[in-house]
Amino acid sequence: MVDLPESLSNIELSRRNRLVVYYLTGLVGLVMIYTITYNVALAQLEGVNQSIFASFEFIVQTMTTTGYGQDSDVWSHPLMFLFVAGTQISGIALGFFTLRLIIIPLFTGAEVNLDNRLTPKSDHVIICEYRRDSAVLLDELKELGIDYVLISSSEENAKALSDEGYSAIHGSPQDATAFERASIETARAIITDAGDANVNTILTARSLDSDIDIITLTDDSDMRDILLETGADTVLSPHGVLGHRLAEKAISSFRADLTDTIDIGGELEVTEVPIQQGNRLIGTRIRDSKIREETGANIIGAWIDGELQLPPDPDAIIRSNTVLLLTGAHEALEAFSDFTQPARTLRKHERIIIAGQGEVGQAAREVVSEEGLDVVTIDIEDDGGVDIVGDAGSEDILEEAGVETAGAIIIGLPDDSASLLTTVLARSLNRDIEILARVSDTDATRKALSAGADYVLSVPRVSARMVARELRGEDVLAPASQIRLLRAPATPLAGSTLAESGIYEKTGCRVIAIEDDSGLTSTVDPQREFTGSERIVLVGSDEAVQQFRKQFDVSPIESEN
Repeated sequence: MVDLPESLSNIELSRRNRLVVYYLTGLVGLVMIYTITYNVALAQLEGVNQSIFASFEFIVQTMTTTGYGQDSDVWSHPLMFLFVAGTQISGIALGFFTLRLIIIPLFTGAEVNLDNRLTPKSDHVIICEYRRDSAVLLDELKELGIDYVLISSSEENAKALSDEGYSAIHGSPQDATAFERASIETARAIITDAGDANVNTILTARSLDSDIDIITLTDDSDMRDILLETGADTVLSPHGVLGHRLAEKAISSFRADLTDTIDIGGELEVTEVPIQQGNRLIGTRIRDSKIREETGANIIGAWIDGELQLPPDPDAIIRSNTVLLLTGAHEALEAFSDFTQPARTLRKHERIIIAGQGEVGQAAREVVSEEGLDVVTIDIEDDGGVDIVGDAGSEDILEEAGVETAGAIIIGLPDDSASLLTTVLARSLNRDIEILARVSDTDATRKALSAGADYVLSVPRVSARMVARELRGEDVLAPASQIRLLRAPATPLAGSTLAESGIYEKTGCRVIAIEDDSGLTSTVDPQREFTGSERIVLVGSDEAVQQFRKQFDVSPIESEN
């Protein structure tokens, strides 16, 4: 459904579109003036009275040079000849302007000045060289109601984004004029993801505005202190966060106690449990799983065949690669773990393989090493900490790493094609191994699950959530997760019940807990009437949470974590 503005004054047009509106308005005005002038002149100077519509037809014919034979024999006064000649000349001139301003850009894409496409900016965010699937972040900002301008040094990339409707311009973020063109004087923050040029970008921005908030993304967590010292206010390392999360998921399969739960308040926790080969639940319908009866944990959602179901279809069959989303007290979630995997004890022959020793792999290795688990690392370069030098997409290399007896493999390769190949090979060599992977392209998530991965995280999604949390103070409970958990005020729901609000029907989000003065409760009564002072905890996909914010216009709650 298209959102219409409340009034015409709320419509924001780009510079080019404003020019087109001014041009068309002026053209209509000119034609009207010519029509009235001709009609009056014909009556006063030639003594010929005709309808205003006949005069309008004459003006249009003259300006478009399509002919006007019916009136040529009535002119005799010199001023009439001068007026007709002027009309003809202006018509030809307007034809050229129309061709250049509207026709050529419309049909040939000749517009190259991307600055002209920008709408007026204020309290916006300037994004420099975003390298993690720009559309994911820009769509996130759009849904959150945050205006932005993206500066890209690639003219091709900037034009492609602009053609798709995004506010993007071509320029170098190390050039002060690029920031000036992006209206830095009225911006609220700068996001820089310029790699090695981050320092240069920060210094350039600081030279123009010493107070503006600068958020820097980096793939090298060792650069954190340097970037902060240079002038960044916040440094985010999505790859590091993602690597930690994948490692936590892998470790949780080997330990007697759960380490990867998300605390949402009180005694309530949430966890994602990938169903691996050999799990006793495989082949069971959700309604027949008896999870709540046996453990006290509740199934609130499930990733089935790459689709998030909230709540899951009771008749859905749990398969390998299904990821169950559970909520309950910590003891209940541990009981579920024991219920499905009663032999959760670490054996000496079990190990975790980490393929790729970039930022993701190094972060994962840190977590695994701290737990004292056996770890084998693979990378094509012989850097410190690499046990096997070679291509993880090679069957021989995986066999050398002991994939046939390993308990899990974390795939942190930067290339999605290589990650998919490694996933397929690992699954073919060990049907019971747990496979956890990162992907660089959001669209590759479903492919990785189809290839045999148990748990997949997308770098663009994790990055966008982290940025959104910084910009909006969003209480995102777990940015590195397959699903999105959000705490939000219930103010828009005041005076209505959960059933009447239609949150799930309108957005796809599910309310899993409500917090009021008495504390947090996971017992969600659909008929409970909200006062507006409560806080609700929702779960959903990124798209569903964005839709929730859009539908209910919810302001963020400052995070207490």
